[in-house]
Parts: sequence; C-alpha cells; structure tokens
Amino acid sequence: MALDPAIRASLTLPAICAPMFLVSGPDLVREACKAGLIGGLPRQNAHSFEEFEGWLRDIRAALVLHTERTGQKTGPIAVNLATRVPEDELGRHFDLCARYGVKIVITVGGDPTALISRAHDAGLDVFHDVTNLRFAEKAIAAGADGLNCIGAGGGGHSGTISQLALIRTVRSIYGGTIVMGGAISDGAAIRAAEVLGADLSYLGTRFIATVESQAPAAYKEMLVGQSSKDLLYTDRIAGVPANWLLQSISAAGLDPDALPQPLGRGMRHDHLPPGAVPWKTIWSAGQGIDLIHDIPTVGDLVRRLRREYAAACQVPDMSAVAGGR
Repeated sequence: MALDPAIRASLTLPAICAPMFLVSGPDLVREACKAGLIGGLPRQNAHSFEEFEGWLRDIRAALVLHTERTGQKTGPIAVNLATRVPEDELGRHFDLCARYGVKIVITVGGDPTALISRAHDAGLDVFHDVTNLRFAEKAIAAGADGLNCIGAGGGGHSGTISQLALIRTVRSIYGGTIVMGGAISDGAAIRAAEVLGADLSYLGTRFIATVESQAPAAYKEMLVGQSSKDLLYTDRIAGVPANWLLQSISAAGLDPDALPQPLGRGMRHDHLPPGAVPWKTIWSAGQGIDLIHDIPTVGDLVRRLRREYAAACQVPDMSAVAGGR
C-alpha cells in the first residue's frame, strides 16, 4: 500500500533522515524526529543490543516530552536492520520496536524475504533500499512495503539510473511507498520527488553536515569545502558501488587511479591496507554536496528545507496553459 496517512500526517516534510553507518546516532535521529521527519536509526551503530535499546528509550522519552511541552507532533523512528540478522535475534529486535513504537524497518542489501515475513508477523512495515529495476522487482516479490529508490548521484549506496527514469518506472509497477534518494539536499528536490511519483525523499549527505551527526569534524568540513567534481564513483572501496570523497581516499594512503580489486563479492574491505576503512577513514558523499555550504543544527536545516519546499510547491501549474494551446 501507499504511505500510511497517519505517518504522513505526523511529518512536517515528506522526508526521511536516512540511517547512515557511523553517522546516525541518537542525537541526529531525535532532532530529525522532533523537526517532523522520519529518523533512521541504524542498529549496527550501537555496540550492543542493550546500548541500542537505551538509544530507543531515550529518543522516545525525548519525543514524548517535546510533544507535551510544545503540542507539536513528532516524526516516527525507523530502525535500520541488516537482512542477515540471525533468526533468533530478529524476535528480540522486533519486540524492541513494538516497545518503543517503531513501525518502520529499513533494510539494505541481500534478500529481505525472510526478514519481511517475520516483520509483517510483528506488525512492522519494511522499506528496502534498491538501486535499479531488477532489485526493485525482487523487493516487490519479497513483499516490501516501501522501496528506497536510490538513483544516480547518491552517496553511500548509489545507483547509476537517473531518478527521472527510476521513480517513474517503479511507480508504474508498484503501488506501495516509494522513497526517492540520491543527491537530495534542498526542499525543491523534495518537491520534485513528489512530482515524479515518490511519497518521500531520502536525505543522507545533507544530514552528515549537521551539528548533531556523529561524523568527525573533518568529514563535515570536507562536505562544505568540496563539490561533486571531488567524488569518485567506484565499487573498489567497499565492494559495492558508492561515491567517495577523493581527498579522504588519498588521506587513507590509496591512489584513486589504482585502487585494489575487492577479493570477493558483496560489501567488504579486506582488500584495503590497514587503516583504510570505508565510512570510518574513507568517507562517502552524494552529488548533493554541491548544495552544502554550512553545518547547521538539524532544527535549523529542516526549517530551511521547509521554506524551500513551500516555495517549490508554489511554482505555477503549467498544465492549464499547455492544455489551452
């Protein structure tokens, strides 16, 4: 089905603050939800199940307090789980989601069929990352409730297909929730996603360069100081295609023109020298970097995105003009 109307009604913008490895922590997710976005919290960023539970408990308590104090709704939390979570661990994680009001699970990579089946039994919706039509068709067959369609220009997990084609094609075969990702850094792009047929936008890189993200200061400053010409799209860093900041590749002791070949398939970095670790010392970014010029708080950023989105929504509808010719 399409996006749950109750979820849309809780949002100030039709957008997700994407779950990002080593970047998305409780501060970023809490502030994104307070600002009225869906906040993606990656399980893998917590060192233990107990730490992750503490994050969810603290975020939920802060959101309840925010609503009590301001009367404003808050956006929902979405938990990011790996598709290869052991069977005996899935139940624990789904119970945790139920305890803290989480309704959306985000997955990436692998076959999500088993996880989706278990999630549905637990009353959870699953949004799965896809970068092309073949992956979209597999996720649809697996029963995904939403597809995070990441087109050309994305950061950590990116495809090569223009969103102009990808979103329209997926919408023609799928009636569920569609999320558009890839190079989205302002409110106009969020509106463009809706025009193309997406229900939500997926913003990653723009939220790395915020006060509350867990990214190192040097990473945030690089996003402000670099541009899309400073990115390299390759699968030779993490074993999967992504856009990487050239400056961080060189700083890790690698030659961008002579990167080692991965030793096998899938996400991996055992082919890299010690100290060269994807997302830890080698940093990814999407082409939306061209629109990043500062490091604001999440609250200030979302207010700016809302103004830009509202302005884009006011662009005159030219269909009547065209129809009169």
